[in-house]
Amino acid sequence: MTISDTRRRFPRTTKPFIRNADIQANAVTSLEGQGRNAPGTLAIKPLVVGQDTLLMEVHRAKGLVDAEHAHPDHESICYLVSGKMHVVIDGESFIAGPGDSWIHPAGVPHYHETLEDSVQIEIKSPPMRPWG
Repeated sequence: MTISDTRRRFPRTTKPFIRNADIQANAVTSLEGQGRNAPGTLAIKPLVVGQDTLLMEVHRAKGLVDAEHAHPDHESICYLVSGKMHVVIDGESFIAGPGDSWIHPAGVPHYHETLEDSVQIEIKSPPMRPWG
């Protein structure tokens, strides 16, 4: 693991139970080192961090487009709680609605377009922080 990897990793959660209301959402200005997001379009709440996984809640505003990217150092599993998103994984296109889920394997290019204000749950393994 390199120094940059250790800076991106989250420390483990020390409490066995956490209330969502006690967690601060992080306004995100860039994702995976890609461009800048308009203020208020993306917020991430890191909910629980284990040794091997990060569970987070992602709030996306309608119109947000993540540039195509891949993360070689982790995979992500996503579940759409509310809203509607256009998801492209390795060139294959999907329209996601509430209850749909998808995976971004490590190293596979993907991007999203938020078609309606959306809330998604995402698990990253290992627990990396790819946003700024």
